[in-house]
Amino acid sequence: MQPIDDPAHDHEVGVRDSTQDTTRIDDVRIAAVRPLISPALLHDDLPVPPGVQALVEGARAEIAAILRGRDDRVLVVVGPCSIHDHDDAVEYAGRLAALAGELRGELAIVMRIYFEKPRTTVGWKGYINDPLLDGSFRINEGLRRARRLLLAVAGLGVPPGTEFLDLLSPQYIADLVVWAAIGARTTESQTHRQLASGLSCPVGFKNGTDGSVQVAADAIVAARASHAFMGMTKMGQAAIFETRGNDDTHVILRGGKVPNHDERGVDEACAALARAGLPERVMVDCSHANAGKQHLRQIEIADSLAARIAAGERRIVGVMLESHLEEGRQDLRPGVALRRGVSITDPCLGWAQTEPLLRGLAQAVQARRAATANFR
Repeated sequence: MQPIDDPAHDHEVGVRDSTQDTTRIDDVRIAAVRPLISPALLHDDLPVPPGVQALVEGARAEIAAILRGRDDRVLVVVGPCSIHDHDDAVEYAGRLAALAGELRGELAIVMRIYFEKPRTTVGWKGYINDPLLDGSFRINEGLRRARRLLLAVAGLGVPPGTEFLDLLSPQYIADLVVWAAIGARTTESQTHRQLASGLSCPVGFKNGTDGSVQVAADAIVAARASHAFMGMTKMGQAAIFETRGNDDTHVILRGGKVPNHDERGVDEACAALARAGLPERVMVDCSHANAGKQHLRQIEIADSLAARIAAGERRIVGVMLESHLEEGRQDLRPGVALRRGVSITDPCLGWAQTEPLLRGLAQAVQARRAATANFR
């Protein structure tokens, strides 16, 4: 009879040395590890109503048609530099909903709802990372608040857009996003290009912080290809994802060492896109380096873009504006109450300044159509 366990040929897995204590060389700079809610649980708690699902599907299709030149409207991404207060954001969305409906024939308006903020050094990293604004980093609560806000905004009929900075957060909220941005600091990142290749929504890549459009063109080429990479499933499990590629991608001109919102900047960007075999269509960010961090310059830039569109410019398919309920910005300081509707990151235009800019862009589209009709 074969013995149950042959002492000379022990089949136990591993040896004593394989389970030695490695705490002296592993995670030595990790202060704490806390549990993270799974995307599936959050989706179960905050599901997508049928009306919101229809809005997201419809808005994505409309944006794709604009990017591909099948729709002559202008895509406008407008809203706060960053979200820090639910009620302020919902009030802004309510105002935007009314105006977006009125201007729907000329503009496809998406509300800018940015939850993650890239920092040059350190600072508040956004609504998901620190939703209580106190350095407590209640990320589970931040994810919940972010999803709840997206549902509220979409429930008002306003399509939401955001920037994806963290590589896991899309699993929690991307089903509600109709348009996404990859920022200037991450456009050159291989992992963000891979992420974009699998996102279900159109994606804009900003030019590099130095103004290079080539890195954004390279990002588009990469995002249009299929990729395989490691990630996290909705159930919170590690997995290998294989993507199909995302053809609904475009460049966002945000300026660099010099502004690139002018005609020369658009010409140079389109030339770079043409060399890469890509459509010569761009979105122009009226803020950031294009405005020299002077928020009121957005007015001048938007008016200039409107004039060029009215004169027949078709390569500018999108415009981005940083706007909040009230103009300017404020510091986040312990024990000091925040003013309603004022940004705590970059300064923004107020709603009173934003509304006429959107109307001006809509009138520019009308003028371009009229000129085209007369030419025919």
